[in-house]
Order: sequence, then structure tokens, then C-alpha cells
Amino acid sequence: MDNDKLVSLDDRVPSLKEQRKQRANRRLLFFLFLFFVILLLIIYMQSPLSHVRNIEVNGQYITSEDAVIDASGLSVGDHIWNIQADKIEESISTMPEIQSAVIERSFPSTVSIEVSEYPRVGYLYRGEKYFPILATGVFLSELPRHEFPSDAPILLGFEEGDALSEIAGELANIPEQISERISEIFHNGSESDPNAIIVYMTDGIEVHSTIRNFSEWMAPYPSIVHEIDHNKNGILHMRMSPYFEEFSTEESIEDEDLEGEADFDEGEG
Repeated sequence: MDNDKLVSLDDRVPSLKEQRKQRANRRLLFFLFLFFVILLLIIYMQSPLSHVRNIEVNGQYITSEDAVIDASGLSVGDHIWNIQADKIEESISTMPEIQSAVIERSFPSTVSIEVSEYPRVGYLYRGEKYFPILATGVFLSELPRHEFPSDAPILLGFEEGDALSEIAGELANIPEQISERISEIFHNGSESDPNAIIVYMTDGIEVHSTIRNFSEWMAPYPSIVHEIDHNKNGILHMRMSPYFEEFSTEESIEDEDLEGEADFDEGEG
């Protein structure tokens, strides 16, 4: 056997001792680090640093930040790790304007409330006041006098009830490119057709339709209105089989003759 390849036990002992010493030092450092982390956590949990100092609300446009915080039951000084997020989210979601809420903790002392609101689909006009209508059919407190509806259609002739809830649901399903072209919706139901509505569009078209399936009937509106000669006056009927009803030319001629006779009589006078 080659003696150069043999390593005596005496030569290996110092190396083994050094390795054991290093492992012991690393183990000691680990336990010291763990001890100080636990100590810091205990100090943090028992100190005011773990109390809520800031409550942030994001995503609200209709409801106020203060109203969301009140509904949450949170307050500055609460222990941030004692917060029951599920119960708070459920409590906020009972607000008529709120569809969902998510609670998040941000180290060291901030709680964030992210809310998702039901969209405004219209404004109920009543008594010279405008009441925002949500997609659920619920209408909120009147707009301040200096605010005017601009982001959704104005609803006239509606009363609180099934018809209002149904048209709200239909408006929620209409594509934005169509809903933003609706100016006013007038409910003119009768005994024979209780769901009849007249819709005034921003492009000057008068549409006659029905509350039931309104979103479905209005779906082809952009392509249909593109085919209409805007120099012609009439009514666009949007139901199962859409068609344009042009006003008779005889009525237009009679109106022009009456205007001409009135001008002639004034000239003679």
C-alpha cells in the first residue's frame, strides 16, 4: 500500500474538531437569532406599534369614506392582529351601494379596505330632484343641487317597484357603448302594454321599446341606426323585429302649409 495515500488519525482529529466547532457556532447563532425574533414579536404585540393607526378606503365613488369605515366597525387603536376580516367584509357588504369588500393589513399599523360598488345605471327624476339608481334597483339619496346627471340615463315616469328594478337590471346588462348614448327613458306603460318605454338617444333618435328584454332588444342598435337616413324623421321600434317608422310626408307638408298661411296672414295684417 502506498504510504503517501495514508492519512493518520492524528492528522484528521484537528480537522474534525474544527468542523464540529463550526457547526456548534452556527447552531448557537441560529437559536440566538430565533430568540431575538420571538422577543421582538412579543414586544411588538404588546406595544402600541401593533395598534391600528391608519384606516384607508379605496374604490369608493358613490359612498363616502367615513360611511365605509363606520360600517366596518374599525377604529384607530384596535389591535391590528385581532381584526376579524371576514366579519368586517360581510358587514361592509350589507351597505346598499357596496357589492364586495376586502380587508388587508399593511405592516406595521395600517388597515386597507378595498370596496367594489354597484354601478349607477340611471337617475330617477322625481320632484325636480335626481336620485341615483344602482344596478340592483335601489335608489340612493338625491344628488346635491350643484350636481347634474352625466354618467347614466335619466328615468322619468317610474315609481319604486318592479318596473324600476327591472329596467335597472336591464341597463346593467347593456354594453357601455350603447348605454352612454341613452339620454332619457320615459315609462309610458298602458293596460295593453304596461312595460312600454320611450327612449331618447343622444344622437337624436327616438326609440320605442319595452322594459322586459330591453338589453337584448337594444343590442343591435349601433348597426341599425347606421342604416337610418338622419334626414328622415320617425321612430325606431326596438323589439323582437326592429324597424324604423318614418313620419308621413303628408303630415310634414300640412305642417309647412299651416306655417306658411300663418306667415301670410301676419304679412297682410
